[in-house]
Formats: sequence, C-alpha cells, structure tokens
Amino acid sequence: MTTKEKDSIRVKLAEYVGRYPSQNRAAASLNGISAPTLSAILNGKWELISDDMWRNIMSQISPGGGSGWSIVETVPFQEIQFALADAQDHKKVRWIVGDAGCGKTTGAACYASENREVFTILCDEDMRKGDFVREIARKVGFKSAGMRIRDILDTAIDMIVKMDNPLLIFDEGDKLIDNVFHYFINLYNRLEGKCGIVFMSTSYIQHRIERGVSGNRKGYSEIYSRIGRKFFDLEPVGPSDVTAICRANGLSDIADISKVMRDTEKEDYDLRCVRGAIHARKRVISAAPKED
Repeated sequence: MTTKEKDSIRVKLAEYVGRYPSQNRAAASLNGISAPTLSAILNGKWELISDDMWRNIMSQISPGGGSGWSIVETVPFQEIQFALADAQDHKKVRWIVGDAGCGKTTGAACYASENREVFTILCDEDMRKGDFVREIARKVGFKSAGMRIRDILDTAIDMIVKMDNPLLIFDEGDKLIDNVFHYFINLYNRLEGKCGIVFMSTSYIQHRIERGVSGNRKGYSEIYSRIGRKFFDLEPVGPSDVTAICRANGLSDIADISKVMRDTEKEDYDLRCVRGAIHARKRVISAAPKED
C-alpha cells in the first residue's frame, strides 16, 4: 500500500473520529482497531501498521470500502437520504423497504459518513439479545466486555439520550428473530422523542408484520403501531440510474451501457449485478486489441 493511499485513509479516519466526542469512543466503535493504533495513524506514525490493518480500517470507515467504485445518487439513494434526514431531524421511527440490491446499505453508509451521531447496526439471523445490544454499544462507542446485557443497554441508552440529534439505523432488520425483534419495543419506549430510529429491509417485512398482527403474535401490533402502521417504499432502480452509474464508473460508449442494461434488466437492475456487469464490460474493453 502506497504512502498516498495511507494518507488518504488517514484523512478519512480523521473525519470518522470527528463524528465521536473522543478518539477512544471512535476506536471502540471499530472492530479490531485499538485506541493506540488509531492514535498512531492519526499522528502519522505508520511504521508498524500492517497493510491488512489499513485495509480493515478503510473497509469500516468508507461507504465504498476504498474499492475505487464511484457512488451515484440514484432515485432510491436520494429517497433514503430524505427519509434518514427526516427521521433524525424530527426524532421519527420509520421502516424503509426496497428491493434487494437497490442501494439501501450504501445509502445509509453515505448518510452516516456525512452526519454526526448516526449509528448503523447490521442485523442478521444469528443475532441473539446479547449480540444485538453489544453491537449497539459498540457503534455508540463503548466497550461492553464483562457487562450484563441489561447494564449494556442502560448505558447505551443513557449515552444516546444525552446526544443532540442521534439516529439509529438497523440495516436488514427483517433478519432479526422474534426474541430480538421485541427489543425494538424497549428501545422505542425509552428513546421516543429523543432519537430517530430507522429499520431498513426488503418488503418481506411487510408480510411478516401483517401475519404477526393478524395472528396476534406477541409484540407485532406494538411494532406496527410504533412505525406508524406504514412503510417507506423506495422507488426501484431504473435505466436512467444504471446509465448514470455506468458513466460515473468508466463506461461512456452507448453500446457498452446498453450491454450492461441488457445483462441486468432481468435482475431488475440489482446494483450488485450492475456493478459486476460494468466490471465485466471493462475487462472486455481492456482485453480488446488496440488499433494502430
């Protein structure tokens, strides 16, 4: 890794740290990054920092993970920015739903990178209560090793309510099992009017909550009520979005863009597929014989 690349990461890391009240809090929010390591990088003392550590840091602090991919403000991207800003500014609770691959995670990461007191928690089906609460604690910026779950939650909530304008984003919230899902009610009750809360997922959650409500399953009516009994539906990615992404990432010829369109139309322009198709097209162009 070059000195220029490292300095670019250092600048981004400084911006990341600036979103927290202290370097220690920022370090606690990052996986595998100690406070001394963070301090050494910010102070330009890089001699003992491995390339793997640099890459680990970049993957956590940059929306694009340092891949060189240019992010485009597609229609769903713009809608995500609006929904998150509205939830943060007005302490709202909402659930954003959109197709898989429409850019929800990237949109949230970009918003978090540009705004203070925004914490994104990635959910998965393996999470238990302890995992869920500890991940919130880590993102807020404190180490919870050795603490009881209840004490961790109390500490995290106490820290959040003391912030000026906090926002919690739960990405892929539909993956949480019911036992963890119910923690949302506890969070809402204690943070109502003090913190914006946004869940993001595919539209599957609509069917899950509707079934839970109709079947009178524990907690589902409360959850549905707390998100205002409605979902924020994102517009799907369209051809104009794909064209803009192609141009921003090195494809300008209309024939090349049309090829990407054809290759991804059947996947409803899933942005992961679009990215793969652009890379594939660029490899074909690069391998083509050059004219004299």
